[in-house]
Amino acid sequence: MIRQPIVVLVGHIDHGKSSILERIKGISIIKGEAGGITQSLKSYHIPFASLEKFCGPLLKTFSFKITLPGLLFLDTPGHAAFTNMRKRGGNLADLAIVVVDCQQGVQEQTIESITILRQYKTPFIVALNKIDLLDGWRSGKTTLLQSIKSQQERVQEALDKILYTVVAKLSALGFQAERFDRVQDYTNQVALVPVSAKTGEGLQELLMVLMGLAQKYLEKSLQVEVRCPGKGTILEVKEEAGLGVVLDVVLYDGSLKANDTIVLGTMDKPLVTKVKALFEQERGSRGKLKPVKEVHAACGVLVVAPQVEGVVGGMPIRVAEGNVEQMVEEVQAEIEEVVITTDHAGVIIKADTLGSLEALAGLLRQQQIPIKRAALGSISKKDIADAKAEREAIYKVILGFNIEPLKTDVKTICHPVIYKIIEEYTAWKEQQSKQEELHELEGITRPCRLRILRGCIFRQSHPAVVGVRVEAGTLTTGVSLIKRDGSKGGVIKSMQEEGESIQEAGKGKEVAVSIPGVIVGRQIKEDDVLLSDIPEQEFLRYKQFKKYLKADEKEVLQELAEIKRKQQPTWGV
Repeated sequence: MIRQPIVVLVGHIDHGKSSILERIKGISIIKGEAGGITQSLKSYHIPFASLEKFCGPLLKTFSFKITLPGLLFLDTPGHAAFTNMRKRGGNLADLAIVVVDCQQGVQEQTIESITILRQYKTPFIVALNKIDLLDGWRSGKTTLLQSIKSQQERVQEALDKILYTVVAKLSALGFQAERFDRVQDYTNQVALVPVSAKTGEGLQELLMVLMGLAQKYLEKSLQVEVRCPGKGTILEVKEEAGLGVVLDVVLYDGSLKANDTIVLGTMDKPLVTKVKALFEQERGSRGKLKPVKEVHAACGVLVVAPQVEGVVGGMPIRVAEGNVEQMVEEVQAEIEEVVITTDHAGVIIKADTLGSLEALAGLLRQQQIPIKRAALGSISKKDIADAKAEREAIYKVILGFNIEPLKTDVKTICHPVIYKIIEEYTAWKEQQSKQEELHELEGITRPCRLRILRGCIFRQSHPAVVGVRVEAGTLTTGVSLIKRDGSKGGVIKSMQEEGESIQEAGKGKEVAVSIPGVIVGRQIKEDDVLLSDIPEQEFLRYKQFKKYLKADEKEVLQELAEIKRKQQPTWGV
């Protein structure tokens, strides 16, 4: 029996993978995703009848006969974080469509996706999406090639320029490529199909090329023995109304039926259970569950089985016939390949599925953020206790992907869009670091420069009371003063503004200050400029945290250093 090929859609974020599926299948995918971005790996079945209807007249034009029972699409997240999910998609897939935005070209995740496909030796074609956005493009209801020929010459040239830019990028990656109608050898050249998910142009041709490759080159690999024990991958573990916890599975080999004994991967050890019920699901706004007794590869299916709470997305599922223990050992070997390394200190991360957890961990590693513990499920009391136990404030946090936030006295950052978690944590960490560093500056002498105002000598001595203007920095009570010639200028005992006692005065303020131990006309006089006399050790601390100083404060410190170094050249160095 020939099974339907598994086709994975990969590419950079927001290049239109889900939009292409929406157009082909006539469903809404993106609206249901957080941030309008695919966050998990999902399967979409397009049966033979739907393919025949969608491709319509083009089949007759090229005398093309569909021999496949259908296509099973896997839609993958495009963001950089989802490498592990894409690896699973690439490993499951027989064929791939690499989606490239014709305006943006081959981006980072496009290259990453192609690298994964090459690793698993998965054949692929390129969908050059969003041709409708080309300046001057006129959409029509003809075939793609007729539509291209009907465009103005400058539009055709613009499309060719974009196309051959992608060809050059693929060449640099070791692949020869050409527009689909110009390909001479599909075994050596990658086909590029210009498409528009918005207007539908080129999508018939895209499916025709895809099915043609599958029927010509993959016939042997698509042969399955229907009665052999089923093998699959769990895409997601989720709650389904009326059913409880269900497993969203892609079966890629053999068959699976009700009452089968199955071995499932968990984060601990493999779980042996029985299939209670199976449901096929047409995803999308019009999707419904349909109970079935048996399914055959390749297909997406919802599996209901008892005691599956410890099972996570990304784990294997195997039908066990005969030697159950041997199957348990095989599944255990697969589980051990999935390892998230942790550190002695760091943040705590939680997620809903294994793929999500791996994705978040990978993104944190790229940002050099240490991870103390990584676990699945909602935030627990242990998570809170572990976060509180961290010594460094920047690690007293729990990061959650696709889980509900929890009200607690520990900082939690939860979001259904993964890169938002990193953005929010980075911003929070910078704020925490700033607070800690500013705390280091508390209690030390504030930089200040003041001038004794002419005509504002209220008392000459015991103590001297004079009016001053703060020219830079902040003047505080208790600060020692130094003159520009290096001599002492006394200590500010008290300060008043409009008859009210104050403790500090900022730049531009004019206040009255009392300075015991000096006499106006001797140690100080009108128009004298004085600076806060900052000890050398405190000056060095300011140098360490100078990024938090204002420009006028830096000026004061520079001037003070020049005064001090006239007597001691190495002061503050």
